[in-house]
Amino acid sequence: MSARATAAVEDALRRAERLEPEIRAWVRLDADGARAAARQAPDGPLHGMPFGVKDIIDVAGLPTECGSPLRRGRTATRDAWLVHRLRLAGAVPLGKTVTTEFAYFRPGPTRNPRDTAHTPGGSSSGSAAAVGAGVVPLALGSQTAGSLTRPAAYCGVAGYVAPVGAWPTDGFAGLSPSLDAPGLLTATVADLAAVIEAVDGTTAEETPPAPRVAVWSGGDLARIDPAMRSALDTTARALMGSAGDRPGEVESVVGPPRLAAAHAVVMAHEAARALADEARRPEALSEQLNALLEEGRATSEADHRAALATARTARAAALDLLSRFDAILAPAAPGPAPHGLDATGTPVLSRPWQLLGLPVVTVPGHRDPAGMPLGLQLVGHPDRVGRLLGVARLAEETTR
Repeated sequence: MSARATAAVEDALRRAERLEPEIRAWVRLDADGARAAARQAPDGPLHGMPFGVKDIIDVAGLPTECGSPLRRGRTATRDAWLVHRLRLAGAVPLGKTVTTEFAYFRPGPTRNPRDTAHTPGGSSSGSAAAVGAGVVPLALGSQTAGSLTRPAAYCGVAGYVAPVGAWPTDGFAGLSPSLDAPGLLTATVADLAAVIEAVDGTTAEETPPAPRVAVWSGGDLARIDPAMRSALDTTARALMGSAGDRPGEVESVVGPPRLAAAHAVVMAHEAARALADEARRPEALSEQLNALLEEGRATSEADHRAALATARTARAAALDLLSRFDAILAPAAPGPAPHGLDATGTPVLSRPWQLLGLPVVTVPGHRDPAGMPLGLQLVGHPDRVGRLLGVARLAEETTR
């Protein structure tokens, strides 16, 4: 079986060598380490599957540099939990993928594989681009605001953000303990489901032909591109037929705008503490990150507690809603990946769900008139991830 794993790794290394000058998805490819791991890969459900690892996640023997010179050369001594689980299933880490600086906003060099004049999103930029370009079938990411959902949508791949606390974050360079969650990026939802089953045993459920889906347009937080609105409406009709949901229920029950504001408070407050040592070197940090840390230092403990209380109340309301619906369907981003490489787009449509710690699947398949990917997100109940995956698989099938 090691011959199959070795062949898969060599194929991935060849694709990376051919595409990397254009896409620039990798911080480092660990060719020797991947070849050695392939020879020893156990015969598990993911045997020989090469995968990329966002460079805030530890892989034993490789540096974890977080897109910053302040972490240059810091070599991990052990694998992060998620990397370890994937190795047990037979998968092989190929190397470290580009992240924005400390998983915040300053972009790295990565380009969108669908059109290199466009951002791949962030902060899981390299992971989304590596999967979108077909270099690897799987890559690891993380989300604190929209760091996985948005790049998946922009690069036209499937993404999964685990419920906050469901998968351990040991071996992750986190930004906000209340918000950070590991995640996965694959080409399709079916692939995503197979990897999740290998990691924690969750199985995608068979979903009824017309699942109950609550639709949130996102329009109260961002101006939604007409093509994105059309994709949302088309998928909602295809999933539910004429059943539909009661308009406005997500807004009235959950209240996404106030949650986005509370999310910003929690993220800034906790990031200022997580990066307190780095903040002593402001000249080595970007303007965006310095501004976040300054905002966090100015946020009081009382404001932080109030934002977390808002999250607890809203989470209870959201869980009640998701006891009556199979998922919430929404745009993953306001539109396609913006033109240019100086910014990574806005995470505003992901902030409410990340504050609530809910699982999210990004569903690829739609495109705008220029051919750029449009991703939708499905938000589910943390105790019903299998149901969420089933609905997501059905949603993906409607785009074919």
